[in-house]
Amino acid sequence: MTTAILLFIICTLANVVIATIKSVMTIKGGKVAASIWNALSYGLYSYIVIMTANADISTLGKVLITVGCNLIGVFFVKLVEEKMRKDRLWKIEMTIYSTNADKMHQELENAGIPNNYVIAGRHAIFNCFCDTQSDSANALAIGKTYNAKTFASETKLNP
Repeated sequence: MTTAILLFIICTLANVVIATIKSVMTIKGGKVAASIWNALSYGLYSYIVIMTANADISTLGKVLITVGCNLIGVFFVKLVEEKMRKDRLWKIEMTIYSTNADKMHQELENAGIPNNYVIAGRHAIFNCFCDTQSDSANALAIGKTYNAKTFASETKLNP
């Protein structure tokens, strides 16, 4: 493997990782963090554009390397992000027909999901409080068996 190809692979992989972090930080991060990651991303991208114009690598080679680096880099960043994500309390509101309210309430209780509900005419409105992602998935699966209309909201971190 030539030095040019190896350098292109390393720079492209770094660029994919930085660009993916930039996207996450633009949505979830603050102004300063988003600005820094954006600057790093576009700075490295400019270097790669200049480098590839002068590199002796075929167009197909550049495309294949870029595709491979995107598959690996984005997967890696999303995997790390998923592992770093802390469980937060989710409130899941579900509306079903009131004729099934007692059954659904019992299923949620059996699953260990704290909940309450109120009958509103022919509908029952459930509030489920889920501490973990698996609790949220279980509550939604139970609701799905009763054709529940759902709304979920995540708690916000205190400043």
